[in-house]
Amino acid sequence: MPSDKILQRKKDYVATLKSDIVAASSGVIVDYIGITVDADTALRKELREAGVSYRVVKNTMMHLAVQDTPYAELDESLAGSTALALSGEEDPLAAARILCKYAEKSKGKFSVKVGYMDGK
Repeated sequence: MPSDKILQRKKDYVATLKSDIVAASSGVIVDYIGITVDADTALRKELREAGVSYRVVKNTMMHLAVQDTPYAELDESLAGSTALALSGEEDPLAAARILCKYAEKSKGKFSVKVGYMDGK
């Protein structure tokens, strides 16, 4: 059983993750297994330059974060490795565009699981 301090940190993380997901214009969930360190570094740099927030997320935390949101259906795609990319209002398609490009280049090693935009 985790201590109260650790449990509170996890609750705070889930609350922050939930608010980030709801506030984003769009989001993309990917399976990142198989991507090399060099490719991951380049991907993160490109996403950062486009104003996209990208992070690896534990499935349990993501499951808790999407509960009671318009994005509860995302829970169905939470298996295996999961990373989340969130785009803001400046370019809502930036995350999808960049991640789909990397998925095509990787030849099946890196894949896009699901995405959302405007609550759908």
